[in-house]
Amino acid sequence: MGKTATNDLQTPRLRFLKIAVAAVLVLVGLRLVQLQVFRAHQYQADAASQLRKTVVLPSLRGGIYDRNGAVLAMSVPTKEVIADDFQISQPATEAAALAPLLGTTPAALTAQLSKRSGYVVLTTHLSQAKAAVVAKDNFPGLTMLNTSVRTVPNGTLAGSVVGVTNASGAGAAGLEYQFQRQLAGTPGVETLLETPYGVSLPQGGVQHLNAGTPGKGLELTLDQPLQYVTEQALAAELTSSHALSGTAMVMDVRTGQILSMANLVSTAPNPGPIATPLAGAPVAGMKGIAQAQNNLAVTQTYEPGSVFKLVAFSAALDDGLISPTTVFQVPDHVTVDTKTFHDAEAHGVEGLTATQILAQSSNIGTYEIANNLGEARLLAQVEKLGFGQSTGLKFPGESAGLLMNAGLWEPTDIAALPIGQVDAATPLQVLDAYNSVANGGVFVNPSLVRASVGADGQLHTLAATASHRVMSTTTASELNTMLQEVVTSGTGIQGAIPGYVIAAKTGTSQIPTPGQASYVAGAYNASFVGFAPANHPVLSAIVVVQKPVGDYFGGSVAAPVFAKIMSYALHRYGIPTSPGGSGPQKPTANTSVIQEST
Repeated sequence: MGKTATNDLQTPRLRFLKIAVAAVLVLVGLRLVQLQVFRAHQYQADAASQLRKTVVLPSLRGGIYDRNGAVLAMSVPTKEVIADDFQISQPATEAAALAPLLGTTPAALTAQLSKRSGYVVLTTHLSQAKAAVVAKDNFPGLTMLNTSVRTVPNGTLAGSVVGVTNASGAGAAGLEYQFQRQLAGTPGVETLLETPYGVSLPQGGVQHLNAGTPGKGLELTLDQPLQYVTEQALAAELTSSHALSGTAMVMDVRTGQILSMANLVSTAPNPGPIATPLAGAPVAGMKGIAQAQNNLAVTQTYEPGSVFKLVAFSAALDDGLISPTTVFQVPDHVTVDTKTFHDAEAHGVEGLTATQILAQSSNIGTYEIANNLGEARLLAQVEKLGFGQSTGLKFPGESAGLLMNAGLWEPTDIAALPIGQVDAATPLQVLDAYNSVANGGVFVNPSLVRASVGADGQLHTLAATASHRVMSTTTASELNTMLQEVVTSGTGIQGAIPGYVIAAKTGTSQIPTPGQASYVAGAYNASFVGFAPANHPVLSAIVVVQKPVGDYFGGSVAAPVFAKIMSYALHRYGIPTSPGGSGPQKPTANTSVIQEST
């Protein structure tokens, strides 16, 4: 009786236990179905992702070349060598064989191969030739990835224009920075199998590969031999005159293509309130002279001085207010609103023609011409000649300059502006304005890049830069003749070149005190800008020397540099001598004689 009662009590408990166990088994089964059927792909992907490593493969950076294909900067393919030291059983033996190829010692390499980290970078830039030997010898535990190193075969030549790349290989300055996207191309990727500790799996290897796209190169307008001569001539002047810095450029009159662009600084400047531009790499063969870190031709502004007189003369000629032979009575000084302006040398009242005023660079004669034009016409002509505007190069850090405007106009500006004491311009803007005179009154935007270079070496020529008329053909012709007098009998005699007629203008301007409304005592910028041959202009050029010591006039500091550079350029391109001389056949009008590469 009692035993039956006990069995009756156990039966519900046993039944409940069985039900509970069954429920648990059902839940486990459902979970297994969820994991192995419905979410199997997700967990498989998660597991695989823990074993896969994606490696970015940088594309080969495009090269930078001069107009004739000479290399200015290029990327050389190299290999990064990585060791999985868990797979290296005999590190000393392998190190002895590898050390000569990697340029290290067996002892140092043995230490690297014995770290037991699974991932050791042995070298980042192994040459392709040595990498081929490493691959052929099939060293265990080694992997090689594509890398590259940027090289500049010509050293620092045109360094401030070409620019530099940073440690990661991206453009950091100059054209390298401006055209970063084009030069860099599109990086590729590859997927490898390895453990979470970085050890390659035996069944590993590349699981997925996208090689990416190589970068496109740049063919510049620069001419390497002319660039070298330009830099050497400018460096020699900076050395002899102990100047802070200097800029020199040569341009193709018809196309606006910049054939050379030099920007140099002193590495041992004289102390003073004027900051020396930052120096880059030294110029070969020129002690104490280095490339400027910035392209001073477009990033540094200065009060141009007498080269700015082109504004007043071109406007007055265009408006018919003067002719080259119009005579003015010119004293050596004049007072405007209590401020006295004067010529460089004392003299009595002289009867000077407009041509003589320009040739002798008379400040007072220029003021008399500008006073007839008036404020509004002067300001309009400044902008018409391209001052205060971008040149169109879009070069990193390019300045548009600083212009006087009607809202800030002071009574004394009618005398100060036309002699280059109010506005600030870049050397390239000054060259552009004079190039317009050489080009028959047509302003042509300058250019530094004329083609892109595909990975296959094919050139894709860029469209010609825009142009527009800024003065009449007659005015340009009259100015051409007047500017010739600057060199034959005026302030620019030292810019003459035997066999050629040169049209040019000198400029000597004071340097403002930083942050103050005054000028630094004894500090000047010396400028010389012009074109040749004046009878049929083909090349234009400018030289600006900042703060020379001793002689500081544009006609004696900058003009000789202009003559050296222009003389070489004229002979290099076979430009005909002026009438009466000998030389190649005269080129057709309105065309460039600079040989175009194909």
